[in-house]
Amino acid sequence: MDIFSKEQRSRVMSRIRSVDTKPEVRLRKALFAHGLRYRKNVRALPGTPDIVFPKHRFAIQVRGCFWHAHEGCGRSSQPSDNAGYWLPKLARNVARDEAADAELRSRGWRLAVVWECEISSNAKLIAVAARLASEIRP
Repeated sequence: MDIFSKEQRSRVMSRIRSVDTKPEVRLRKALFAHGLRYRKNVRALPGTPDIVFPKHRFAIQVRGCFWHAHEGCGRSSQPSDNAGYWLPKLARNVARDEAADAELRSRGWRLAVVWECEISSNAKLIAVAARLASEIRP
């Protein structure tokens, strides 16, 4: 059973962002600190990658562990309420991600997927940003 009323749940869900999420913003700032300049949410590319480096043909998808069903992650719990809705929805998200990633790669782009849990602490964020900077500019 949901702990919120229908109206409260609607308000909570309406505040969930699809762009400029906290993990995205934190990673962008860390990459900027490495001297990397990027484009955000490029709609012309499959899957509308969150961070794009056109000069290097490199894209980054920052994925929320729950919304994209990160396997083996504690943040990716399966909802018990309304499972008939949530399980197919999360499965569609995963299938859409896989199709968009494959299409992006087939167009000659390199792609990195960064999970929310991979950059949850400052130490992890710094390590991931350094790794990505070396991948972007080999």
